[in-house]
Amino acid sequence: MTNSGDTPNSKPSSRSFSSQVVDGMERAPSRAMLHAVGFSNEDFKKPQIGIASTWSMVTPCNMHINKLADDAAIGVNNADGKAVVFNTITISDGISMGTEGMKYSLVSREVIADSIETVVGCQGFDGVVAIGGCDKNMPGCMIALSRLNRPAIFVYGGTIMPGCHKDKKLDVVSVFEAVGARANNKIDDAELAEIEAKAIPGAGSCGGMYTANTMASAIEALGMSLPNSSAQAAISNDKRLDCERAGAAVMNLIEKGIKPSDIMTKEAFENAITVVIALGGSTNAVLHLLAMANAAKIDLSLDDFTRIGKRVPMLADLKPSGKYQMAELVEIGGIQPLMKVLLDAGLLHGDCLTVTGLTLAENLADVAPYPDGQDMIHDLTRPIKKDSHLVVLYGNLAPGGAVAKITGKEGLRFIGTAKVFDTEEQALHSILHGDIVKGDVIVIRYEGPKGGPGMREMLSPTSAIMGKGLGKEVALITDGRFSGGTHGFVVGHITPEAYVGGPLALVENGDTIAIDAENNALTLHINEHEMARRMERWQQPAPKYTRGVLAKYAKLVSSASLGAVTDNLD
Repeated sequence: MTNSGDTPNSKPSSRSFSSQVVDGMERAPSRAMLHAVGFSNEDFKKPQIGIASTWSMVTPCNMHINKLADDAAIGVNNADGKAVVFNTITISDGISMGTEGMKYSLVSREVIADSIETVVGCQGFDGVVAIGGCDKNMPGCMIALSRLNRPAIFVYGGTIMPGCHKDKKLDVVSVFEAVGARANNKIDDAELAEIEAKAIPGAGSCGGMYTANTMASAIEALGMSLPNSSAQAAISNDKRLDCERAGAAVMNLIEKGIKPSDIMTKEAFENAITVVIALGGSTNAVLHLLAMANAAKIDLSLDDFTRIGKRVPMLADLKPSGKYQMAELVEIGGIQPLMKVLLDAGLLHGDCLTVTGLTLAENLADVAPYPDGQDMIHDLTRPIKKDSHLVVLYGNLAPGGAVAKITGKEGLRFIGTAKVFDTEEQALHSILHGDIVKGDVIVIRYEGPKGGPGMREMLSPTSAIMGKGLGKEVALITDGRFSGGTHGFVVGHITPEAYVGGPLALVENGDTIAIDAENNALTLHINEHEMARRMERWQQPAPKYTRGVLAKYAKLVSSASLGAVTDNLD
């Protein structure tokens, strides 16, 4: 561009958005402001790429992402684009877990999506590289990329390395479970303090196949991340190069005119679900994939998880239900060899396009198998579970569906006696103080998207159950949700939620509840007449928040069975 403000000479297709902001005499004021942030005259001729950074010092998951954003910018600039780094928020599930603040967790997914859409749409970026670390960053970024539908790539910030105590590898869930162990006098205060101090050694997302690593793997399988982006340590040369390659790759997408809508098809979402099941991933993947599909205008439902789950086995022996951490999966090759196995078995759609510009099958063509002797990823002939661990339940307690995480290690059926709590805090207090006994079904209600509001994760009570040694002896059901670190006999996402008059609101202490993962049923053993009588007496509680972001969220949010989205306004 010349100082006279002449329109730059470049392909209109590569600058279809930024040209509206900086081209021509009348855009001189815009160019003047961009000169101040480092644009040269030559930069105005280049496609502008927004680098959406979720950097923050509120959590180790994201504390390094500012540097990764700079690496992505280098990749863009070296490929003859102009990178512009901007920030969005993050919150920490691990820090806020079990507190009132956790109600903002799922809300943050929507804030992240809205904020990225807002900045990219306003500034006229021609492409986007979004970098996420903590759990809600990833679906938040992906929802925004779908809405914007311009060339884009997601980069995972990477997994944390494990901590260590008494030759045992640690992560954040180790601390939650240590709290339960301390309450049961299995360890003392000194050992709890040692575990606390050693569990989180540095930057990166929580180390098991919890929600962050689950969603990173799902997005790679979806085709929206470069191969191996999900399986790299946060602080590593591989992750730095992943960011640089992503910067260059988004320029390739612009050149080829490839948009998220070309990649995020129904078949691509089926690939993501398949990989999540094989990895034994988090129940949150159900909620987030539904939300991402909604943003992409793809018809995805709970029943798709059931349909795919009947033919896809669980193969990975990863935490929380297994032995290994993500850092150990990185060492043997990440998820690419697993995807190659699934593709060769006909369980993945190989013709799906990806952000490399190639199909999934082309990306996997030369992937080497896992090393001999590893027992982290089981062979298809000897799966950990022959079908999905993500079990969608229906019944008179969940007419709209519920999501259970049943690996088979807990058993496939549980019948017990209800102990009912209207908040997570009440339930945790009873667990830690010995009021929960073998055969109990802990019911935590009014914690759904509208009722909480915010659908808190129940990691504190489920970890306390495990720490107390009750993991196989009690069950927990809720209209809230679970951390990816949760394991045990648990059912969440019960819909309709209690706050809107769902059957969970009608459960009373002493009722018999049956969880049947073989017949996909969640049943309250009372007759229809008694159910109707209780419904007549029920009154909706007053909203817990009447102003601010939680109140707005409660008014807008859809059912968990639809992904708990806030932009489904048709």
